[in-house]
Amino acid sequence: MIDLHAAQRTLSPLPPLSETAGYRVVRGDPKASIRFEFGAAGSMLRMGFWNCTEGAFECTESGDELQTLLKGRLRVIESDGTVHEYQAGDSFFTRQGEVVTWDIVEEVEKVFFTYIRGGDDSA
Repeated sequence: MIDLHAAQRTLSPLPPLSETAGYRVVRGDPKASIRFEFGAAGSMLRMGFWNCTEGAFECTESGDELQTLLKGRLRVIESDGTVHEYQAGDSFFTRQGEVVTWDIVEEVEKVFFTYIRGGDDSA
């Protein structure tokens, strides 16, 4: 069992989003960090915490992901222009391959559970 309430929340910085495949920064200089509690970047199943500073970026979702915001506010904009607004306490689900824009209005932290079809199942 993994107790997320008790989990150590020291996150590690990720490479700049502007230099990451599948990402295109559209506003500001958002900086992201992550901590895996289960699995790793290429694992079929992974779970952990993710944080990002203000800014906006378009990305192709790498897996089916259930996520709950722990702090902050953001807008997720679908490729058809549909806008969803979320704040701390809200949960949402994105699908693998979906192209969305994350517009982070206020620094966010989320807990996530991701299933990557075709990922490494040796987590």
